[in-house]
Amino acid sequence: MTDRPALPAGPAVPTLKARLLRPATRQKLLAFASLVALMVFFSVASPRFLQVDNMVSILQATAVNGVLAVACTFVIISGGIDLSVGTMMTFCAVITGVVLTNLGLPLPLGIAAALVSGAVCGGTSGVLIAKLKIPPFIATLGMMMLLKGLALVISQTKPIYFNDTPGFTAISQDSLIGELLPALPIPNGVLILFLLAAGASVVLNRTLLGRYTFALGSNEEAVRLSGVNVDFWKIVVYTVSGMVCGIAGLLIASRLNSAQPALGQGYELDAIAAVVIGGTSLSGGTGTVLGTVIGAFIMSVLTNGLRIMSVAQEWQTVVTGAIIILAVYTDILRRRAQR
Repeated sequence: MTDRPALPAGPAVPTLKARLLRPATRQKLLAFASLVALMVFFSVASPRFLQVDNMVSILQATAVNGVLAVACTFVIISGGIDLSVGTMMTFCAVITGVVLTNLGLPLPLGIAAALVSGAVCGGTSGVLIAKLKIPPFIATLGMMMLLKGLALVISQTKPIYFNDTPGFTAISQDSLIGELLPALPIPNGVLILFLLAAGASVVLNRTLLGRYTFALGSNEEAVRLSGVNVDFWKIVVYTVSGMVCGIAGLLIASRLNSAQPALGQGYELDAIAAVVIGGTSLSGGTGTVLGTVIGAFIMSVLTNGLRIMSVAQEWQTVVTGAIIILAVYTDILRRRAQR
C-alpha cells in the first residue's frame, strides 16, 4: 500500500504575534496608547476634564476634525496632499446657508448642495493636479485661498444663520443614541463620523477605488504602465475627498447654527496631523481609517485638555505645531525601518 502524495501547503496564516508586529498595527496601538495616556493625564490634572459636558464637547470637536481627517486619508494614501479641506468645509457651509436661509429651500436640498459643492471643489483640485500637472501642494494651496475668498464674497463677509431651518441643528447636536440610552449622550455628529469611517474603511479595503488609491500612492508609474487611467482615478479620489469635506461643512454649521465665512483656515493642519498620527504615511501607499479616527481623538483631547488647564492660546498653538513635527518625523523613521 503506497503512501498518498502530500498535498501542497496553503498560504501560512499569520499568528497573532506576527500581526501585532506589523508596522501599521504597532502604529495604531501606539496611537491608542497615547490617547489613553492623554486621557489619564488630563483627568488627574483637572477634575473638570471627565465631566459629561466636557466629554460631549470633545466628541463634537472630534466629529468635525475626524471627518476632515477621513477626507485627507484618501488623498494622502494616494500620494497627494490637500491643504484646502478647511476652507472647503467653510465654503460648503456657506453654500448650505445660501440654499437654506437665503433661498428658503428644504433641508434635503441644503444637504445635497453641501455634498455637491464639496465634490465639485475637490474634483477641480483633482483636474488641476491630474490634467494640468500642478503639484498637489500648490494646487490645493491655491484652492484654499480661492475658496476662502469665495466664501467671504458669497456671504458678504457676514455669518449666515439657520434659525429658520427646523431640524438643522439636530444634524450635529442632537443624540439619537442618547434617546435610547440616556447614559450615553453621544452627539449625532459623532455617530455620523463613525458611520462615515466605517463606510470609508470598506471603500478603501473592498472596492476598486480603494485598490487604486493604495496603488497610486505605492507606485503611480507602475499603475500607469499597467494600463490604468491614472488621471481619472486621481480626480475621483479628490472628488470623494471633497464630498466628505461637504459633510464636515454640514456638521460645523449645524454645531454653530451658522455658516461662519471666516472660519476654516487652520483645520487642515489638525486633520493632516490626525492622519499621520494614525499611521498613514505622507509618502502614500499605506494607511487606515481606524488609525485616522484615533489620531483625530488625540488632537481633540490634547486641545481640550490644554484649554481646561488654562494654557494660553499661543502655547496651545506651539504644542500643536510640535505634535505635527513629531508625527511627521515618526513617519520618516517608520519608513526607514521598513526599507
